[in-house]
Amino acid sequence: MARRLSLVFAAPGRVELAAESVDAPAPGQALVRTLTSAISAGTELLAFRGQLGADTPLDETLGALGRGSFAYPFRYGYACVGEVVAVGEGVDAVWIGRRVFGFHPHATMFLAPVADLLPVPDALESDRAALLAHMETAVNLILDGAPLYGEKVLVIGLGTVGLLATALLARFPLAVLAASEPQAHRTRAARALAARDVVTGRDEIRRAFDPRGADLIYELSGNPDALDEAIAVAGHEARVVIGSWYGNKRARVDLGSAFHRRRLRLVSSQVSHIGAALSARWDRPRRFDAAWSALADIDTRPLVSHRISFEKAASAYELLDRSPEKTLQILLDYKEGGTT
Repeated sequence: MARRLSLVFAAPGRVELAAESVDAPAPGQALVRTLTSAISAGTELLAFRGQLGADTPLDETLGALGRGSFAYPFRYGYACVGEVVAVGEGVDAVWIGRRVFGFHPHATMFLAPVADLLPVPDALESDRAALLAHMETAVNLILDGAPLYGEKVLVIGLGTVGLLATALLARFPLAVLAASEPQAHRTRAARALAARDVVTGRDEIRRAFDPRGADLIYELSGNPDALDEAIAVAGHEARVVIGSWYGNKRARVDLGSAFHRRRLRLVSSQVSHIGAALSARWDRPRRFDAAWSALADIDTRPLVSHRISFEKAASAYELLDRSPEKTLQILLDYKEGGTT
Protein backbone atom coordinates (compact mmCIF):
# COMPACT_ATOMS: atom_id res chain seq x y z
CA MET A 1 0.00 0.00 0.00
CA ALA A 2 1.42 3.37 -1.06
CA ARG A 3 1.58 6.50 1.10
CA ARG A 4 0.93 10.07 0.09
CA LEU A 5 0.71 13.61 1.41
CA SER A 6 -2.54 15.51 0.76
CA LEU A 7 -3.12 19.22 1.18
CA VAL A 8 -5.96 20.01 3.57
CA PHE A 9 -7.68 23.36 4.11
CA ALA A 10 -7.83 22.98 7.89
CA ALA A 11 -9.30 26.35 8.92
CA PRO A 12 -9.42 29.93 7.61
CA GLY A 13 -5.83 30.98 7.00
CA ARG A 14 -4.39 27.50 7.57
CA VAL A 15 -3.48 24.63 5.25
CA GLU A 16 -1.81 21.42 6.37
CA LEU A 17 -0.30 18.31 4.80
CA ALA A 18 -1.87 15.03 5.89
CA ALA A 19 -0.13 11.65 5.53
CA GLU A 20 -2.49 9.02 4.11
CA SER A 21 -2.44 5.53 2.68
CA VAL A 22 -3.39 4.95 -0.96
CA ASP A 23 -5.02 1.73 -2.09
CA ALA A 24 -3.96 -0.19 -5.17
CA PRO A 25 -5.92 0.88 -8.26
CA ALA A 26 -9.34 -0.74 -8.56
CA PRO A 27 -10.63 -2.00 -11.92
CA GLY A 28 -10.74 0.88 -14.38
CA GLN A 29 -8.50 3.08 -12.20
CA ALA A 30 -4.95 4.43 -12.44
CA LEU A 31 -2.54 5.50 -9.72
CA VAL A 32 -0.84 8.79 -10.60
CA ARG A 33 2.33 10.23 -9.08
CA THR A 34 1.97 14.02 -9.18
CA LEU A 35 4.66 16.10 -10.89
CA THR A 36 3.15 19.58 -10.56
CA SER A 37 -0.16 21.23 -9.73
CA ALA A 38 -1.51 24.73 -10.23
CA ILE A 39 -3.12 26.77 -7.49
CA SER A 40 -6.30 28.56 -8.52
CA ALA A 41 -5.68 31.98 -7.02
CA GLY A 42 -9.38 32.82 -7.30
CA THR A 43 -11.29 29.94 -5.74
CA GLU A 44 -8.47 28.62 -3.56
CA LEU A 45 -7.72 32.03 -2.09
CA LEU A 46 -11.41 32.35 -1.16
CA ALA A 47 -11.15 28.90 0.43
CA PHE A 48 -7.97 29.88 2.31
CA ARG A 49 -9.56 33.08 3.61
CA GLY A 50 -12.82 31.41 4.63
CA GLN A 51 -14.85 33.44 2.13
CA LEU A 52 -16.91 30.54 0.79
CA GLY A 53 -20.16 29.34 2.29
CA ALA A 54 -19.68 26.18 4.34
CA ASP A 55 -22.73 24.63 2.68
CA THR A 56 -21.49 25.35 -0.87
CA PRO A 57 -20.68 22.10 -2.77
CA LEU A 58 -17.01 21.75 -3.73
CA ASP A 59 -17.96 21.01 -7.36
CA GLU A 60 -20.54 18.38 -8.15
CA THR A 61 -19.21 18.05 -11.72
CA LEU A 62 -15.76 16.82 -10.58
CA GLY A 63 -15.88 13.31 -9.19
CA ALA A 64 -12.52 13.63 -7.36
CA LEU A 65 -14.01 16.29 -5.08
CA GLY A 66 -16.78 13.96 -3.96
CA ARG A 67 -20.01 15.28 -2.50
CA GLY A 68 -18.35 17.43 0.13
CA SER A 69 -18.68 21.14 0.82
CA PHE A 70 -16.42 24.03 1.81
CA ALA A 71 -16.92 23.20 5.50
CA TYR A 72 -13.51 22.84 7.17
CA PRO A 73 -11.54 20.64 6.96
CA PHE A 74 -11.68 19.86 3.24
CA ARG A 75 -9.41 18.94 0.33
CA TYR A 76 -9.50 21.06 -2.79
CA GLY A 77 -7.70 21.77 -6.06
CA TYR A 78 -8.34 20.66 -9.62
CA ALA A 79 -5.19 21.01 -11.69
CA CYS A 80 -2.70 18.14 -11.25
CA VAL A 81 -0.25 16.83 -13.83
CA GLY A 82 1.39 13.51 -13.05
CA GLU A 83 2.70 10.20 -14.33
CA VAL A 84 0.70 6.98 -14.22
CA VAL A 85 2.62 4.44 -12.09
CA ALA A 86 0.07 1.61 -11.82
CA VAL A 87 -3.26 0.59 -13.31
CA GLY A 88 -6.13 -1.61 -12.20
CA GLU A 89 -7.72 -4.57 -13.88
CA GLY A 90 -9.10 -3.90 -17.33
CA VAL A 91 -6.83 -0.91 -18.01
CA ASP A 92 -4.36 -1.20 -20.89
CA ALA A 93 -0.75 -1.21 -19.62
CA VAL A 94 0.05 1.45 -22.23
CA TRP A 95 -1.16 3.97 -19.64
CA ILE A 96 1.81 3.22 -17.35
CA GLY A 97 4.42 5.97 -17.70
CA ARG A 98 2.01 8.31 -19.49
CA ARG A 99 1.72 11.92 -18.33
CA VAL A 100 -1.86 12.88 -17.55
CA PHE A 101 -3.91 15.81 -16.28
CA GLY A 102 -6.36 15.16 -13.46
CA PHE A 103 -9.01 17.33 -11.82
CA HIS A 104 -7.86 16.29 -8.37
CA PRO A 105 -7.04 18.03 -5.06
CA HIS A 106 -3.35 18.73 -4.41
CA ALA A 107 -1.61 15.51 -3.32
CA THR A 108 1.62 13.66 -4.03
CA MET A 109 -0.34 10.70 -5.48
CA PHE A 110 -3.95 10.12 -6.43
CA LEU A 111 -6.29 7.46 -7.76
CA ALA A 112 -8.66 8.25 -10.60
CA PRO A 113 -10.78 6.42 -13.15
CA VAL A 114 -8.84 6.30 -16.42
CA ALA A 115 -11.91 7.81 -18.11
CA ASP A 116 -11.40 10.97 -16.01
CA LEU A 117 -7.72 11.42 -16.93
CA LEU A 118 -6.60 13.50 -19.90
CA PRO A 119 -3.35 12.46 -21.62
CA VAL A 120 -0.92 15.36 -21.88
CA PRO A 121 0.34 15.96 -25.43
CA ASP A 122 3.95 14.74 -25.70
CA ALA A 123 5.27 18.11 -26.87
CA LEU A 124 3.66 20.09 -24.03
CA GLU A 125 5.69 20.84 -20.91
CA SER A 126 4.11 19.83 -17.59
CA ASP A 127 4.10 23.46 -16.39
CA ARG A 128 1.90 24.44 -19.32
CA ALA A 129 -0.29 21.36 -19.00
CA ALA A 130 -1.00 22.26 -15.36
CA LEU A 131 -2.88 25.32 -16.65
CA LEU A 132 -5.41 23.25 -18.61
CA ALA A 133 -8.30 23.99 -16.22
CA HIS A 134 -7.50 27.71 -16.33
CA MET A 135 -7.34 27.67 -20.12
CA GLU A 136 -10.58 25.69 -20.34
CA THR A 137 -12.20 28.45 -18.28
CA ALA A 138 -10.72 31.12 -20.56
CA VAL A 139 -12.01 29.31 -23.66
CA ASN A 140 -15.45 29.09 -22.05
CA LEU A 141 -15.39 32.84 -21.37
CA ILE A 142 -14.64 33.53 -25.02
CA LEU A 143 -17.48 31.25 -26.11
CA ASP A 144 -19.94 32.96 -23.74
CA GLY A 145 -18.85 36.47 -24.74
CA ALA A 146 -18.75 35.78 -28.50
CA PRO A 147 -16.47 38.68 -29.51
CA LEU A 148 -17.17 40.09 -32.97
CA TYR A 149 -15.07 41.66 -35.70
CA GLY A 150 -14.17 45.28 -34.92
CA GLU A 151 -15.51 45.27 -31.35
CA LYS A 152 -13.99 47.15 -28.43
CA VAL A 153 -13.34 44.80 -25.53
CA LEU A 154 -12.28 45.36 -21.91
CA VAL A 155 -10.95 42.73 -19.50
CA ILE A 156 -11.19 43.70 -15.82
CA GLY A 157 -8.80 41.68 -13.67
CA LEU A 158 -5.59 40.03 -14.86
CA GLY A 159 -5.21 36.95 -12.75
CA THR A 160 -4.27 33.77 -14.58
CA VAL A 161 -7.70 33.34 -16.19
CA GLY A 162 -7.88 37.03 -17.09
CA LEU A 163 -4.46 36.88 -18.72
CA LEU A 164 -5.29 33.73 -20.67
CA ALA A 165 -8.58 35.27 -21.80
CA THR A 166 -6.68 38.38 -22.89
CA ALA A 167 -4.22 36.24 -24.86
CA LEU A 168 -7.11 34.50 -26.64
CA LEU A 169 -8.90 37.79 -27.34
CA ALA A 170 -5.70 39.14 -28.87
CA ARG A 171 -6.15 36.62 -31.66
CA PHE A 172 -9.47 38.21 -32.70
CA PRO A 173 -9.64 41.17 -35.13
CA LEU A 174 -10.80 43.61 -32.45
CA ALA A 175 -10.71 47.37 -32.80
CA VAL A 176 -9.60 47.80 -29.16
CA LEU A 177 -8.38 45.34 -26.55
CA ALA A 178 -8.01 46.91 -23.11
CA ALA A 179 -7.27 45.62 -19.62
CA SER A 180 -7.99 47.17 -16.24
CA GLU A 181 -5.67 45.91 -13.50
CA PRO A 182 -4.02 47.76 -10.57
CA GLN A 183 -0.92 45.50 -10.42
CA ALA A 184 1.76 46.66 -12.86
CA HIS A 185 3.43 43.22 -13.14
CA ARG A 186 0.16 41.78 -14.40
CA THR A 187 -0.29 44.41 -17.10
CA ARG A 188 3.27 43.66 -18.23
CA ALA A 189 2.37 39.98 -18.44
CA ALA A 190 -0.70 40.85 -20.52
CA ARG A 191 1.42 42.67 -23.07
CA ALA A 192 3.87 39.76 -23.21
CA LEU A 193 1.08 37.20 -23.74
CA ALA A 194 -1.10 39.18 -26.12
CA ALA A 195 1.45 39.98 -28.83
CA ARG A 196 -0.59 43.06 -29.76
CA ASP A 197 -1.35 46.45 -28.23
CA VAL A 198 -3.28 46.19 -24.97
CA VAL A 199 -4.65 49.49 -23.70
CA THR A 200 -4.08 49.99 -19.97
CA GLY A 201 -4.45 52.93 -17.59
CA ARG A 202 -7.71 54.62 -16.58
CA ASP A 203 -7.36 57.65 -18.89
CA GLU A 204 -6.21 55.59 -21.87
CA ILE A 205 -9.12 53.18 -21.45
CA ARG A 206 -11.64 56.02 -21.25
CA ARG A 207 -10.28 57.59 -24.44
CA ALA A 208 -10.22 54.24 -26.24
CA PHE A 209 -13.91 53.64 -25.55
CA ASP A 210 -15.25 57.16 -26.13
CA PRO A 211 -17.80 58.05 -27.35
CA ARG A 212 -19.68 54.76 -27.85
CA GLY A 213 -18.35 52.77 -24.91
CA ALA A 214 -17.19 49.15 -24.81
CA ASP A 215 -19.05 46.45 -26.72
CA LEU A 216 -17.95 43.58 -24.49
CA ILE A 217 -16.56 43.57 -20.95
CA TYR A 218 -15.20 40.61 -19.01
CA GLU A 219 -15.31 41.00 -15.21
CA LEU A 220 -12.63 38.61 -13.91
CA SER A 221 -11.20 40.50 -10.94
CA GLY A 222 -12.93 38.61 -8.12
CA ASN A 223 -14.03 41.98 -6.77
CA PRO A 224 -17.80 42.60 -6.93
CA ASP A 225 -17.19 46.38 -6.84
CA ALA A 226 -15.72 46.01 -10.33
CA LEU A 227 -19.22 45.50 -11.72
CA ASP A 228 -19.77 49.24 -11.37
CA GLU A 229 -16.60 49.82 -13.41
CA ALA A 230 -17.93 47.49 -16.10
CA ILE A 231 -21.33 49.21 -16.21
CA ALA A 232 -19.74 52.67 -16.35
CA VAL A 233 -17.69 51.88 -19.47
CA ALA A 234 -20.31 49.75 -21.28
CA GLY A 235 -21.89 51.03 -24.46
CA HIS A 236 -25.51 50.65 -25.56
CA GLU A 237 -26.62 46.97 -25.39
CA ALA A 238 -23.11 45.87 -24.41
CA ARG A 239 -22.47 42.45 -22.85
CA VAL A 240 -20.84 42.16 -19.43
CA VAL A 241 -19.57 38.60 -18.93
CA ILE A 242 -19.03 37.83 -15.24
CA GLY A 243 -16.51 35.06 -14.76
CA SER A 244 -15.56 35.97 -11.18
CA TRP A 245 -16.67 33.88 -8.25
CA TYR A 246 -17.19 36.28 -5.35
CA GLY A 247 -17.86 33.70 -2.64
CA ASN A 248 -19.60 35.40 0.27
CA LYS A 249 -18.36 38.88 -0.72
CA ARG A 250 -21.16 41.35 -1.39
CA ALA A 251 -21.24 44.85 -2.87
CA ARG A 252 -23.82 47.40 -3.92
CA VAL A 253 -24.10 47.61 -7.70
CA ASP A 254 -25.49 50.66 -9.47
CA LEU A 255 -28.34 49.33 -11.60
CA GLY A 256 -29.85 52.78 -12.11
CA SER A 257 -30.66 54.69 -15.27
CA ALA A 258 -27.37 54.07 -17.08
CA PHE A 259 -27.82 50.30 -16.72
CA HIS A 260 -31.45 50.30 -17.89
CA ARG A 261 -31.29 52.92 -20.60
CA ARG A 262 -28.32 51.24 -22.21
CA ARG A 263 -30.13 47.88 -22.08
CA LEU A 264 -27.00 46.15 -20.77
CA ARG A 265 -26.75 42.37 -20.54
CA LEU A 266 -25.06 40.75 -17.53
CA VAL A 267 -23.96 37.24 -18.52
CA SER A 268 -22.94 34.61 -15.97
CA SER A 269 -20.13 32.40 -17.23
CA GLN A 270 -19.17 29.20 -15.43
CA VAL A 271 -16.97 26.44 -16.79
CA SER A 272 -18.95 23.55 -15.26
CA HIS A 273 -21.53 23.81 -18.03
CA ILE A 274 -21.58 24.80 -21.70
CA GLY A 275 -24.28 27.29 -22.62
CA ALA A 276 -27.42 25.89 -24.22
CA ALA A 277 -26.94 27.96 -27.37
CA LEU A 278 -23.63 26.16 -28.02
CA SER A 279 -24.30 22.70 -26.65
CA ALA A 280 -25.53 21.29 -29.97
CA ARG A 281 -22.02 21.78 -31.39
CA TRP A 282 -19.76 22.06 -28.34
CA ASP A 283 -19.12 19.50 -25.62
CA ARG A 284 -16.31 19.14 -23.07
CA PRO A 285 -14.04 17.03 -25.35
CA ARG A 286 -14.21 19.72 -28.04
CA ARG A 287 -13.54 22.44 -25.44
CA PHE A 288 -10.58 20.44 -24.09
CA ASP A 289 -9.20 20.14 -27.62
CA ALA A 290 -9.44 23.92 -27.99
CA ALA A 291 -7.74 24.45 -24.61
CA TRP A 292 -4.87 22.05 -25.40
CA SER A 293 -4.36 23.79 -28.75
CA ALA A 294 -4.30 27.21 -27.06
CA LEU A 295 -1.76 26.04 -24.47
CA ALA A 296 0.50 24.82 -27.27
CA ASP A 297 0.13 28.14 -29.10
CA ILE A 298 0.54 30.59 -26.21
CA ASP A 299 3.80 30.89 -24.29
CA THR A 300 2.55 30.78 -20.71
CA ARG A 301 5.94 31.32 -19.06
CA PRO A 302 5.18 34.99 -18.23
CA LEU A 303 2.26 33.72 -16.13
CA VAL A 304 4.29 31.67 -13.66
CA SER A 305 5.66 33.85 -10.89
CA HIS A 306 6.59 31.11 -8.40
CA ARG A 307 7.36 27.39 -8.23
CA ILE A 308 7.12 26.24 -4.63
CA SER A 309 7.88 22.83 -3.18
CA PHE A 310 4.72 20.96 -2.20
CA GLU A 311 6.16 20.50 1.29
CA LYS A 312 6.10 24.31 1.63
CA ALA A 313 2.57 24.71 0.24
CA ALA A 314 1.43 26.73 3.26
CA SER A 315 3.86 29.48 2.27
CA ALA A 316 2.30 29.57 -1.23
CA TYR A 317 -1.14 30.44 0.15
CA GLU A 318 0.29 32.97 2.58
CA LEU A 319 2.14 34.61 -0.32
CA LEU A 320 -1.05 34.79 -2.40
CA ASP A 321 -2.97 36.23 0.52
CA ARG A 322 -0.48 38.84 1.68
CA SER A 323 1.55 39.80 -1.39
CA PRO A 324 -0.63 40.05 -4.49
CA GLU A 325 1.79 42.60 -5.90
CA LYS A 326 4.44 39.85 -6.10
CA THR A 327 2.42 36.90 -7.30
CA LEU A 328 0.67 35.68 -10.38
CA GLN A 329 0.44 31.93 -11.03
CA ILE A 330 1.97 29.66 -8.40
CA LEU A 331 2.83 26.07 -9.28
CA LEU A 332 3.46 23.41 -6.64
CA ASP A 333 6.51 21.28 -7.40
CA TYR A 334 6.40 17.65 -6.24
CA LYS A 335 9.99 16.80 -7.10
CA GLU A 336 12.39 16.70 -4.16
CA GLY A 337 14.15 20.00 -3.80
CA GLY A 338 11.37 22.11 -5.32
CA THR A 339 12.34 25.75 -4.85
CA THR A 340 10.44 28.81 -3.67
